[in-house]
Amino acid sequence: MTRNKTTLITALIASLLFFLTASAQNKQNAGGTNKIEPLPKDLEIRLALSALPPHLRDRATVYVLNPDKGFEIARKGTNGFHSFVSRNGDDAMRGSWPLNEYRDDILYPISFDEAGAKTIMPVFFDIANMQAKGTPPAELKKIIQDRYKKKYYKAPERAGISYMLSPILRTYTNPDENDNVVTASIPHVMYYAPNVTNDEVGGGKPGPGAKYPFVILHGPHGYSIQFLGQAETEAVRKENKELLERLCEINKEWCLPVAEGQSSSTHHH
Repeated sequence: MTRNKTTLITALIASLLFFLTASAQNKQNAGGTNKIEPLPKDLEIRLALSALPPHLRDRATVYVLNPDKGFEIARKGTNGFHSFVSRNGDDAMRGSWPLNEYRDDILYPISFDEAGAKTIMPVFFDIANMQAKGTPPAELKKIIQDRYKKKYYKAPERAGISYMLSPILRTYTNPDENDNVVTASIPHVMYYAPNVTNDEVGGGKPGPGAKYPFVILHGPHGYSIQFLGQAETEAVRKENKELLERLCEINKEWCLPVAEGQSSSTHHH
């Protein structure tokens, strides 16, 4: 056998082995059920609490994500507010586009009062729990959507509030349509608006820098959203400068755009 022929055969075997290995890895990842790498616990707690206004943080219940089990209580609170950092959000469960994988870069700090903790928070916890158990993403999305259709998830029993005042949010930009994601700084307050449309309340145009409240998520878990003003948003970012720097060091997708302003933000949900 000539030297060239031997080299060619060796190269072919190497290529074949590479293809088989890559194919096996792709198969392994095809379900998209890879475990999420947890944030450092102290950072996760700080990010979760940043969703709340300062006067509610000390006595709020805080949860951290155990990728093998779902959310666990890190600190039991006494004021009826609950905060955590979802790594999927509930946005991923919207729209007819297929959820082929669990992303590892979603950051969704959110908080609820008692009314929301009883009715809306369980959706987030169910998602985390099913993901931890290895439920394939497409199946999980179908389960959650079916539960909404069958009214398994109820509307909050009274008017209430969900704060999302964190300096950073990485989530789906328009989950009714597609799976595009963005990182932005858009602290906002959400008031429960079950089964109300934007038109019914004369809501403003949804989007970055919206001056007036607008309604998202028509259904039992609808919200009326009010953004903080530009000065307040800048103050939130300044207060959380070190937190933002740490997140940016962990994952470049969590670095806010340098000249972050209303123009480079996107609206929630």
